[in-house]
Amino acid sequence: MSTQAARSIPFTHTTPQQGFKLLELSPELVELVSSNEAPTLELKSPPPSQSQSETYSQSQSESDEARDYVHLCTPDKTYQVRQVQSSNSLHILRPSTNAAVVENANEDDNNGDDDMDMDMNLNTETMTSIAKCGSTLELFMPKEGFSAVPFLVKTLGFYSRDEGRGNVDVDMVDDDEDEYARNAMNALFADIPVSKAQCEQGWVDLCAFVMRSNANANVPGVNCWRPSAMVKVDVWKGVVEGAVLQGINLEKQFLVNDLWKSVLDDNGEEPFPRGLFGAVVRRVCEDSTAPGEATRWTSIEKPRCIQWIGETYLEAKAPTVTSALGRSEFLNAWKDHLPESWRSEVALSKLPEGSYKLPDPTSICFVHEGDRQKLKKNLSTDASAATTAKKSRNWHELFKNQRRR
Repeated sequence: MSTQAARSIPFTHTTPQQGFKLLELSPELVELVSSNEAPTLELKSPPPSQSQSETYSQSQSESDEARDYVHLCTPDKTYQVRQVQSSNSLHILRPSTNAAVVENANEDDNNGDDDMDMDMNLNTETMTSIAKCGSTLELFMPKEGFSAVPFLVKTLGFYSRDEGRGNVDVDMVDDDEDEYARNAMNALFADIPVSKAQCEQGWVDLCAFVMRSNANANVPGVNCWRPSAMVKVDVWKGVVEGAVLQGINLEKQFLVNDLWKSVLDDNGEEPFPRGLFGAVVRRVCEDSTAPGEATRWTSIEKPRCIQWIGETYLEAKAPTVTSALGRSEFLNAWKDHLPESWRSEVALSKLPEGSYKLPDPTSICFVHEGDRQKLKKNLSTDASAATTAKKSRNWHELFKNQRRR
């Protein structure tokens, strides 16, 4: 009976074991980190004040479970890091040899035969287990992705029309203002557990802006604001009126600085902060996340502008069912806040899906983001339950079809 000789590899085990966490990367991330210009990846989690009060519509138990988490952020994407338990442990192995032992032994004994025997016995490859992993880490991204808006809403100050400007430092040149704004934004984004690009997009969506005050500048977000819907509507109305008076065509390219001058009164006084003006204009412009909006040429993106004005006006004037507006009244007011040639394009179908509700055949009101998410969640739950119920009811039909075959 023939036998086969198999080479054996000694297996050793270190004590104590090292602490390893295995993270599974998607092909997209592998390509990103292995590129010649690999970006810096960040592990971010919300500060304690945010992690203890999530804005998502969750029950108390769900909120407790989601309280502690960490996100892996690339420059433009966010992944949730989740721990996955495994029934099969993974061992981290490190190859090694005994060459060093052989070298030391040769220094003590110059006998060639003995050295050869020792080299054959000791210069052997071994495998050493240095860590044991009973779980792995995986990256998860929901279909809709992650948004910085819920975190920014909780962090930013709320700016209403009654917000005074007596504590604002107005003895600043534009360059100092821009640098201060960038530093304030970067400090704020450092505590937002999503990528920087998503933070910037959320900042634009909220029309957020920086206004220096005498408050403690060491607290991130203390000088960062988000305007109310009414303030945004008033600013936009001033922009449209100023453009008409100064002959600025909002349907073509224009200089933002010229548009700003058009909203100043006869004495050169500002009706609202310059940063707020820039935030509102940037919200409806093409390439809305590009820096330097104060001095560059820009143009308004018509579909974005029409939709945003309608949604914002509805939020400002009819935030609840009890304050619902008549549909005709709302549509006419929406048209009045647009350039003349765009008025004919106003229609309820231009509003974002789920952003409004019709309490009765003639009125309309705004639906807030939290209520939209609840509605989407309920619809998906109802659809899933209906599908499950249908399958459970039709099991006998499946067996009937099998018997017919």
